Amino acid sequence: MSKVPQRQGFWQPRYWPTWLMLGTLWLCTRLPYRLQIHLGAGLGRVLYHISRHRRFVTETNIRLCFPELTHQAQRDRVRAVFRNNGIGILETAMAWWMPESGLPPKLELKGREYLDQALEQGRGVILLGAHFSSLDLGGLLFARFYKVSGMYRPHNNPLMDRVIRRGRERFFERAIERSDIRSVIRTLRQNGIVWYAPDQDMGIKNAVYAPFFGIPAATITATTRMVKLNDSPILMLAQHRLPDDSGYELELYPALENFPGKTPEEDAQRVNAAIEQAVRKDPSQYMWVHRRFKTHPQGKNFLYQKR
Repeated sequence: MSKVPQRQGFWQPRYWPTWLMLGTLWLCTRLPYRLQIHLGAGLGRVLYHISRHRRFVTETNIRLCFPELTHQAQRDRVRAVFRNNGIGILETAMAWWMPESGLPPKLELKGREYLDQALEQGRGVILLGAHFSSLDLGGLLFARFYKVSGMYRPHNNPLMDRVIRRGRERFFERAIERSDIRSVIRTLRQNGIVWYAPDQDMGIKNAVYAPFFGIPAATITATTRMVKLNDSPILMLAQHRLPDDSGYELELYPALENFPGKTPEEDAQRVNAAIEQAVRKDPSQYMWVHRRFKTHPQGKNFLYQKR
């Protein structure tokens, strides 16, 4: 939650750049959907040229995870990643503020029979997510079909934290801070759905190394503990913008069988494999701009050192 005791504190000068950014994004949500997509693509091209650090991180991730691609193909994929992540910034604003009537009507949810079967068990469902560029918009669209609560990590900027929370409460039944295990248990015991994305590097504490695209990645073990809370089934939700930018496809995968397994390492490997399968459908729509492999046996950021 916000550390600022009164709302008036957000008008302090240190928050003015954040307000400017948020105001600009809000104004963009008043524009037609197609125009926002074009603006997002343009923003992605700009960020590709000016954000050298993020570009280097993305280039490193693509080189590590797709060694079979030629150098030119890797460069093209990096550009596509920035395009999609630029659009993703606008899509996030859409999820928070845009009237749903302005979104494209083309939307398909595949595999909902898998989720229905899991809910029939009456023990709630852990919905395994990932950081696709359309992260928040995917949540809004999925909420058209099912009530879902989502876990999140508080933002370091108190103003952004409040905006993100309120934006997600627009479509989440509950926005649950990741340390609020009681709310998770309560939701699962009510046969609710808890969305949870364990695909970012949080350090080696409470984590194990498991392959992600063939690279050892620090993977949190909380997934195993969450499933054990209520013996809840766990299944993957993928989300992608259609190739012609005309709408979105959400896809549910079958529940992971015999999960948890014998060891946290085995569970982490299965979780990463499920996420990888979903990402491979269109790798450029994943947030490769983050240092997924910053924790490494040979030292922090070992793979991101310039050589």
